[in-house]
Amino acid sequence: MRAMWEADTRAEREWRAGEMATKEIVQAVLCGGMLCGVLDALAATVSFRLRGVPPQRVWQNVASGLLGASAFQKGRKSAALGLVLHFTIALGAACVFCIGSTFLPVLLRSPVIAGGLYGIVVFLVMNFVVLPLSAMPKRPVIAAVVVTQLSIHVLFVGLPISLSASRILG
Repeated sequence: MRAMWEADTRAEREWRAGEMATKEIVQAVLCGGMLCGVLDALAATVSFRLRGVPPQRVWQNVASGLLGASAFQKGRKSAALGLVLHFTIALGAACVFCIGSTFLPVLLRSPVIAGGLYGIVVFLVMNFVVLPLSAMPKRPVIAAVVVTQLSIHVLFVGLPISLSASRILG
């Protein structure tokens, strides 16, 4: 009878540990994703503003991934949609990293290296998979914009996600 009780207790402990791990992953995703979303949004807004692009236009451009060119005629509504999409993508990127770190714990032990590399991966996936499949109007590639966006992805996408994950999950 005692062995059965111990088995139940062990199963209970394992279940609670799994529940706790899930809560920590959710916390890491929310923290890393929101931090990434805010920092990347600020960096994108400022970098494009320095090139003469108004903030509303930046976020309408994001919305054009779903709406196509009509996003630029919908004013603040499409800009707001662009911001919602931006944070959805940031949370998705954080989710992928945090779940990936459960399979590759080295990501949590070297967060600066992992974050920098992850920022590059996110940049490549966005530019060579997501954007080509979206309804966003095609634009010419400008080397200075590519370098700026790659730097932003390393510093304000990969690093906040990896550092948050490392602190919460590591």
